[in-house]
Amino acid sequence: MDRTPLWFMRQAGRYMAEYRAVRQHYSLVEICKKPALAAEVTITAAERLGVDAAIIFADLLLPLEVMGVPFYFAAGEGPVIEEPLRDAKDVAALRTDRAGQLGYVAEAIRQVAKHFGEKLPVIGFCGAPFTLASYMIEGGSSRSYTNTKRLMYRQPMVWGELMSKLVAVLAEYSVEQARAGADVIQVFDSWVGCLSVEDYRSFVLPHVTRLIERLRQTGVPVIYFGTETATLLPHMKETGAEVIGVDWRIPLDDAWHSLGFVGAVQGNLDPALLFADQKILCERTYDVLNRAGGRPGHIFNLGHGILPGTPVENVLALVECVKEYAGRNVAVSRTP
Repeated sequence: MDRTPLWFMRQAGRYMAEYRAVRQHYSLVEICKKPALAAEVTITAAERLGVDAAIIFADLLLPLEVMGVPFYFAAGEGPVIEEPLRDAKDVAALRTDRAGQLGYVAEAIRQVAKHFGEKLPVIGFCGAPFTLASYMIEGGSSRSYTNTKRLMYRQPMVWGELMSKLVAVLAEYSVEQARAGADVIQVFDSWVGCLSVEDYRSFVLPHVTRLIERLRQTGVPVIYFGTETATLLPHMKETGAEVIGVDWRIPLDDAWHSLGFVGAVQGNLDPALLFADQKILCERTYDVLNRAGGRPGHIFNLGHGILPGTPVENVLALVECVKEYAGRNVAVSRTP
């Protein structure tokens, strides 16, 4: 490809009329569990936007259910776990033998891969051990992750058992996605930015590294993404992931520089800019691309998922800005 490739996190979502039409009849989880529907919304979004990859429609929390941690989505509040984990007994009760029950995601990937053939790659994904653990322990999203950190600090052996169980389930789940036809796997560590470097290295890095090693054994490249991770980026690179996803809180060239310009990076436009005037949107898009400096290995994306209420016409305009940029002058960012 003679230009920067692009795709978006939360590519299919309520900002699209086509997706809202499907949601009138099915819940989010119902769509995930019906491979034909999940494939349909995945394909529709990729084709409507004209992006360079289709990310499978699924939810990060699906593995929780097969581990024995049921959840539901409260209107306007996100996911809710009614009985969060609190102690060693809760962690010991978690199951690791039912990852095969998540096969509906692999089947959806199989259908999307068949539809696109060689035309468009398919991205599979899973949540990272820390992020899924935080949902399990907090009972949903959190600002401080107090309960999660309490378990880490006070019961490190229990924390290690929780991480090991999550790695076992996530590895089986994601490897099956690769076998079904996923060309890339993205590991979402959405909340890991709440940790210090020391805590990341002690409580997270060894476990997510084992997960990524398992995924790389399939021959499929791995993207590792988190938010608010500017201080963690060089350490995240130690996992072996081929691509490091970057949020919008750090300039792209600074992020890549912190990685020694080794490997690829993905990002990193602020999703809120999709609410801006299209002139400003394109200017800021060009700034991200300028900071990539024309180096091979940059994948354009947002710094997180597309936000609810985002105007579809602005997403389409953003796609065109990235595609048109190939003919413009490129400003070279600093070298190591």
